[in-house]
Amino acid sequence: MPVDYSKWDALELSDDSDIEVHPNVDKRSFIRAKQAQIHQERAQRKHHIETLKYERIINDGLLTRIDALVNSLKAHSTSNSNEDAVVFQALIESSGNFTDDQPPPAPAGVHANVQDQPTYSKMMAALVDQVKQKVDETKPANRLEGYIKEAGEHKTHVLDLQQQLLTKLAELEKLEKNKITSESIHTGFDRSHVSKAASLAPVASQSTQVELLNAPKRSAATLNTSSTADSGNEADVEDAVPATSNIANDDYPHHATPLGTAFGRIPSADYRASLQYISQHPSVLHERETDGLLLQAFDAQTTSKPDVARNCVHQALLLQYCRALGQDGVALFFKRITTKDHNARKVFHDDVNATYARLRDRAVEMEREKAEEGAESGDVEQIQLHAVNPGQKIMINIPDASNPDEADARKVFETFPPGLQRALETGELDEVNKVLGRMGIEEAEEVVEKMGGSGMLSMEEGVIDATTEEGKQKIKDIEERARMPDDDEEMGEPGGVVEEMD
Repeated sequence: MPVDYSKWDALELSDDSDIEVHPNVDKRSFIRAKQAQIHQERAQRKHHIETLKYERIINDGLLTRIDALVNSLKAHSTSNSNEDAVVFQALIESSGNFTDDQPPPAPAGVHANVQDQPTYSKMMAALVDQVKQKVDETKPANRLEGYIKEAGEHKTHVLDLQQQLLTKLAELEKLEKNKITSESIHTGFDRSHVSKAASLAPVASQSTQVELLNAPKRSAATLNTSSTADSGNEADVEDAVPATSNIANDDYPHHATPLGTAFGRIPSADYRASLQYISQHPSVLHERETDGLLLQAFDAQTTSKPDVARNCVHQALLLQYCRALGQDGVALFFKRITTKDHNARKVFHDDVNATYARLRDRAVEMEREKAEEGAESGDVEQIQLHAVNPGQKIMINIPDASNPDEADARKVFETFPPGLQRALETGELDEVNKVLGRMGIEEAEEVVEKMGGSGMLSMEEGVIDATTEEGKQKIKDIEERARMPDDDEEMGEPGGVVEEMD
């Protein structure tokens, strides 16, 4: 019986002993070069195969969306609406599920020079722009039919490209299988199973405690009351900034992330911008962002910003509706909300108005409760700055960092809380008093003493208009004060501290 040696034809040898080379060429060097060439060609072929497979996957996803776009355009062919509006509506309907908008990640080494792989929505937007440009150039009698025709040509082009990729892929795979390599050697049947006894020891629960780097300090005298501010750190809180504006970590699960905060700034009437933002950031649909936007709406309402509050409520309910409508909720919501005279528009806007009304009423109720609690708790002692003499005015001087003579005063200024620094930089005594009012008595006295000792507070004689009744009264008060003996009344120092009862 003859022996068949054809199965060994698939072996690719680089160190055959029968190889003959030129006498001037080293045989070992030739064999090493041959080995390097074989491995390089094999790696390039494998990389080419992976690239073709990945491109076919991307094109399959794009074809599905192009088919949906063409079918949607054909469904609206009898509509009397504006062609551009119909195209935008068809683009929304063909977007599909936005959770699948991101293409699958490329294998290692494939398209390594591409920084950010565009999403399917961006690809479709670019395709629609090309179709619109072509329609504008050809100017057909029926623009909608022109859109359908150009979109169909793009589909034909992608189908031809898929066929070319399939032919090239089959050729490379056949060439790859012609040779036996170490990668084609694998274990046929092998299995191992080890039974492990279940551990009966209970797992100790671990509690996570959040430690703040700059936690506000509280004195022992003020730990039992919440009506008095006790730290200069609280003077750094600005009344106009919502409490949720700087929340950006998972320690506050009910606050919006920066992603949700940015979505809340989109105008409620700009549905195209909202759709584009959701398609680029699908994670904004998380329930946490809805709760966070409602909290921001409440904060805005309590700070007399009703327009911001209503916009946050609208965006929060928009995300909630997209989640509630199911897997294709985003496309379904924007399709209904952008359709004129659709019943869903009325339902949604009624819900927004009702939610905002409840939020507004709750904010008013809380303000009333806060005012009642303040009246019941009594007056709170505060430190405030006022000029003792009516004709004088307290001036605020900020030390110059570039002046060597004011270096010590500048160091004192930099030790103040940031909120107090900003108030001093305004030069307004009322702003400084607001910050001092949020401090404790002892701390405010210490701050005022530092400001006076470093020359940040000075007295200036004011100009009195004697032609007015108010000016005449001030001159009279000054003359009466000058006639009074010094030992009858203890005069305050310039920039003295006057305790007031609010």
